[in-house]
Amino acid sequence: MKLLRVAVASLNQTPLDWVGNQRRIVEALQLARSHDVALLCLPELCITGYGCEDAFLAPDVHKTALSVLGEILPHTAGLVTCFGLPLALHKAVYNTCCLVVDAAVVGFVCKRALAGDGIHYEPRWFKPWPKGKRSSIHLLGQDIKVGDLIFDVSGVRIGFEICEDAWMAERPATELALKAADIILNPSASHFAFDKHAVRSRLVIEGSRAFGVSYLYANLLGNEAGRIIYDGDSLIASCGKIVAASRRFSFEEIQMVDAVIDVELTRSRYSWVSSNQPQLFGDDNECCVVVESSWPDILPESTEQSEVKWENSPNLRFEEFTRAVCLGLFDYLRKSRSKGFVVSLSGGADSSALSCLVAMLVWLGHKELGARRFAERLVPDLGLSTESPERDSVHALLTTVYQSTQNSSNTTRDAARMLAHAIGANHLELDVDALVNDYRKLIENALGRPLTWERDDLALQNIQARARAPGVWMIANVTGALLLATSNRSEAAVGYATMDGDTAGGLSPIAGIDKAFIRRWLVWLRDDGPQGLNPIPELSVVTSQVPTAELRPAAAEQTDEGDLMPYELLDAIERAAIRDKRSPLDVFLLMRASFEKYEFLQLALWVERFFRLWARNQWKRERYAPSFHVDDANLDPKTWCRFPILSGGFERELAELRQYVERHR
Repeated sequence: MKLLRVAVASLNQTPLDWVGNQRRIVEALQLARSHDVALLCLPELCITGYGCEDAFLAPDVHKTALSVLGEILPHTAGLVTCFGLPLALHKAVYNTCCLVVDAAVVGFVCKRALAGDGIHYEPRWFKPWPKGKRSSIHLLGQDIKVGDLIFDVSGVRIGFEICEDAWMAERPATELALKAADIILNPSASHFAFDKHAVRSRLVIEGSRAFGVSYLYANLLGNEAGRIIYDGDSLIASCGKIVAASRRFSFEEIQMVDAVIDVELTRSRYSWVSSNQPQLFGDDNECCVVVESSWPDILPESTEQSEVKWENSPNLRFEEFTRAVCLGLFDYLRKSRSKGFVVSLSGGADSSALSCLVAMLVWLGHKELGARRFAERLVPDLGLSTESPERDSVHALLTTVYQSTQNSSNTTRDAARMLAHAIGANHLELDVDALVNDYRKLIENALGRPLTWERDDLALQNIQARARAPGVWMIANVTGALLLATSNRSEAAVGYATMDGDTAGGLSPIAGIDKAFIRRWLVWLRDDGPQGLNPIPELSVVTSQVPTAELRPAAAEQTDEGDLMPYELLDAIERAAIRDKRSPLDVFLLMRASFEKYEFLQLALWVERFFRLWARNQWKRERYAPSFHVDDANLDPKTWCRFPILSGGFERELAELRQYVERHR
């Protein structure tokens, strides 16, 4: 047997936080040493942070990253580990990982497949390294190989796939297997999205099985740079099985898991594979860096994995959404140095969802870290006692504000009041009707005519939403807190939101989540809730309501779906039209097949309404506050879905739809 204790560490890094990033890396190295780990894999670009954006092109960033690497090296004595950093070479910048053996850099491997889809923009900053090419750089007083390398460390062969490399059909692991790799390290910055954990797990498991290796996958953790949330999903697989997996969505800054692998066992298993044709000759001397070191002798141990209950929940998507957004809010709060959150709590679904998420941030944080460490991780002068019970912490961190006009109902007022009390928020009530009337009179005097609902419906609705913004902004400013905007994805698709009204805020956490999902999630939260937390039955006063903006007089009986269309239909149209890029006629035919309960002409009108509103309201989506990315098909123009602000508005395509409807009505 050739046994090695290996580990992967998830780090909660911050772009360009040189001091903090270095501290967390050193702590991970110390933790690995305390566990007698011989080989440690750290995440992609862990020295700089992954989300540095155009700063990756700044020469000073490259120099500082190398300086930090030099400062970290003494802490790697007795370890084999890797560090991700940008490397400037031949008038280009590369996304690299360097392998360090016993405090010495032995080579840099450069990423070959750059992530350039969706939220990723790597080709803007980095160049892809060409397959099979190698170079060198003079660094730290020595010439170091750079490029497509494999490392032989005292007889154990180690290769790299860097994040996106492993997601491609022509992945480096294929060549590494031919070069007799024993271990593949995958330093990653793989963002969280619904359904991605299962895909990532299969990638790691199959990587270990198909290539006859032990596969070490280290991912980032937390809200690194503002929009993207990393679940810290770090994995170790050997012989086609997961032997260690980190806790996802942890509030800790460092999550490390380790396992004992048998190098000779993976070699023996792979020798049975008839399709294995090892590369016996060729450029092995060119691509292989040989390093003499010593691997410690250890005893075998059990590799049984303990199950995490919530990972097996039938409501996994609800669980993931809750934990992802809570962690995202927690990191955004502390990294922005804000002193809490303010939510304009209308008593409706969206603002209630945000308020509950802030409360659960506290509940989950206390559960994992305890009251003392939870308070210490936040802004020092926030005023949280290190012994504060959860309810006091929620009260200190969350201020909810109900703002009424003459069109507000007792139903929503009572719902907001009851929910705020249930979760422990600091709840305020403001009557902004006088402000609305003052604005109305001001404009009537300027125009020389009265404003009426028959003639000025949209303006009279919007002024109510806008009159609410200055007050909550002022409360946020006075308290040093972060104002959360309440807009959701369904509203963003059709512009059903008042700019500088309900879109007001510095962060829009649920702008990527559709209304139908939020309503289902609230019912689940009311009845069950996340594993380990109690449900919130008081949400019944929210879930029993028909969604309404309450901006028209009560006699108008305004509802969101009456203004737009049924939310389930709106969301289905949005995915077919925007995610799948289908034409209006194709969308209509798909909806007709899926929603037979809706009348033929009405369905056509709704499809046309969607496309017109979508094209007309791109400017609103461009102005939304930053949102969290939790779905790999959202509408955020800054991270996923680009569309022109000015366009032809689908006129030709909608004419085609109308002609079809006329022929078949």
